[in-house]
Amino acid sequence: MTFRYGVDRLNLDIVNGIADGSIKAELCQEALDKINKSRQRVDKMAASDKAVYGINTGFGPLCDTQVSPEETKLLQKNLLITHAVGVGNPIAKSISKLMLITKVHALSQGFSGIRLAVVERMLKFIELDIIPVVPEQGSVGASGDLAPLSHLFLPLLGEGEFWVGEEIQPAAKVLADNNLEAMDLDSKEGLALINGTQFILSHAITGLTKMRYLLDLADVAGAMSIEGMQGSEQPFREELHAIRAFEGNIAVAKRMRLLFKDSQNMADHEECDRVQDPYSLRCIPQVHGASRNAYNHLKELAETEMNSVTDNPIVISEEEAISGGSFHGQPLAMVLDYASIAAAELGNISDRRCYLLLEGLHGLPRLLTTSGGLNSGMMIPQYTTAALVTENKSLCFPPSADSVPTSMGQEDHVSMGSISGRKFNQILGNLEKIFAIELMYAAQAVDFRRPNSCSEIIEQNHALIRTKVAKLEEDRLLKPDIDAMVEFVKSQAFTVTVN
Repeated sequence: MTFRYGVDRLNLDIVNGIADGSIKAELCQEALDKINKSRQRVDKMAASDKAVYGINTGFGPLCDTQVSPEETKLLQKNLLITHAVGVGNPIAKSISKLMLITKVHALSQGFSGIRLAVVERMLKFIELDIIPVVPEQGSVGASGDLAPLSHLFLPLLGEGEFWVGEEIQPAAKVLADNNLEAMDLDSKEGLALINGTQFILSHAITGLTKMRYLLDLADVAGAMSIEGMQGSEQPFREELHAIRAFEGNIAVAKRMRLLFKDSQNMADHEECDRVQDPYSLRCIPQVHGASRNAYNHLKELAETEMNSVTDNPIVISEEEAISGGSFHGQPLAMVLDYASIAAAELGNISDRRCYLLLEGLHGLPRLLTTSGGLNSGMMIPQYTTAALVTENKSLCFPPSADSVPTSMGQEDHVSMGSISGRKFNQILGNLEKIFAIELMYAAQAVDFRRPNSCSEIIEQNHALIRTKVAKLEEDRLLKPDIDAMVEFVKSQAFTVTVN
């Protein structure tokens, strides 16, 4: 397919496809017409004696100061330069690229008044894979992501830096290497570029993409742990979840039933005298399902934002540009904080399953070793999951609950959504490590149930683990095993799809 900027609708799969090159994206004639028509409207207002915010006035607290046409280009340049005050490490190149893609789509809808040449230069950056470097800190999430977006577009002026491959190089050099000249910006263009939520949004896209897999992996890890514990299938029965019909719960319960399909190990203890399992096994549909509900909420709002215009002012006619607050990050900030809690809870319940597997219950040896005493077995990796779980809890404070006034009180309530997005991805990174350890534990437990076999998908994932991590017979250095497991999770090597 070919995606048409400013015309078609982005979703999570399409935006990732454009970013990885599997989906072509272009400006069609309809988008060209919308961009050019919007620019003509700005030119008319810029030449007028009537003050129109951001077009022939200053910005923020200087919104009542009119600027002459002769000063416009300098004003736009100064806007980017003065707002490029980000600090900290660069965000991932992939996130900067998503910022460019989503910004092009927003500007191409014909409400921003930017010149076609500027949009085409942004597309050239994407085409050449020269991606601007953006620091991770400095945005308060309203007027959107001012500092990160200023850094993203400094290279238009020949300032700032680019990613070239995995190296960072000065923008002026990279432009010269690619026979590109620095640009001047015209009226309204600086605001169109740096007002918006693309930093917050691109962190949401990145997190959603990772969380989608981790939600499925959570079910696989939980199922393998239940196989190791020889827990009950009864809590996943369809009749139970039909009468408390949360979408996420129903989906997880169905997946769990399929994950146990044709398991000899589960059938082997159907007549045992155990009445019920602990919550971390029995309540997987309720806990994992709640996290799925949160994911679905964030995905819905992020896909709305992908297709929105979030700069300011919005040009709606030849006479009028509305100055509003579409750049405010609160709609994403709050749901990012919700999704962060949801991701942290997946780790919380996973750690509890790790602890259960070590207790020596239901035929498993304590610490998952038959050589206890001289050997610590698998006792200590659970210390790591405990530490990661607590770190995630500390990251769950909602930045969207805070606001610090800026811009001499003109911007007196801000979203802090950029911090929400960054913390969401930190939590997901920790979650990958927690699942890696649970899966290592669960594989060890399953080995103590032999010769019973598990379902096909559990056996497939167990076999993958054993390609890099041998069953623990005597104490050995476990750090390489954990590292191998983390790499399996990060590379999405585990099979998580069930039919």
